[in-house]
Amino acid sequence: MKKIIVIITSLVLIITLGFLLITNLDNTKDNKLTTIKLAEVTHSMFYAPLYVAIENGYFKEEGIDIDLILTSGADKVSAAVLSNSVDIGFAGPESAIYVYQNGEKDYLVTFAGLTKRDGQFIVSREPIDNFTIEDLYGKEILPGRVGGMPILNFLNGVKNAKGDISKINVNSSIDFASLSGTFISGVGDFVNLFELSAMIIILLLKRLFRKYFK
Repeated sequence: MKKIIVIITSLVLIITLGFLLITNLDNTKDNKLTTIKLAEVTHSMFYAPLYVAIENGYFKEEGIDIDLILTSGADKVSAAVLSNSVDIGFAGPESAIYVYQNGEKDYLVTFAGLTKRDGQFIVSREPIDNFTIEDLYGKEILPGRVGGMPILNFLNGVKNAKGDISKINVNSSIDFASLSGTFISGVGDFVNLFELSAMIIILLLKRLFRKYFK
């Protein structure tokens, strides 16, 4: 009986010591991670690959701990990088161009891309069947501020669709982070939004115009 007790006690001690050793090794590994502060211009499903990589530990496998910071507006992302508040800015490439053109000696450098397509959706205040660019004529749209990637992509989209931008009331006074709230308040007939913001607005509009939706 004593032998059995001794064996059981020994096994418990071995398992406990093993667990403590593994835990200590994990903590030591985590302590060796290099923390990178990353300022993202907006939080969107369009950037899902980044979030998946963080949550699945792909960066930690490479010895990097990502400190993701929401910094609305490409100008604010640029300022954060230039002031050394963050290590990397995640925003449209136009931010690096503007900084360079302003003569900044320690200018920003674009070194990687996460997406290859425009992630914006044109959301209408009322349902439209078989939408075309012509449906924007005579209407007000909120595509973001002048010089930002959202409005640049919108203007390029109108051009590619051979639309006449002079016939569209482009309200460029609203910054990207405020588009949803401004549109909800009643400003504009259309708005440019990323997901999930676009879907949230659509669901709200469905509740307001329930009779138009099947």
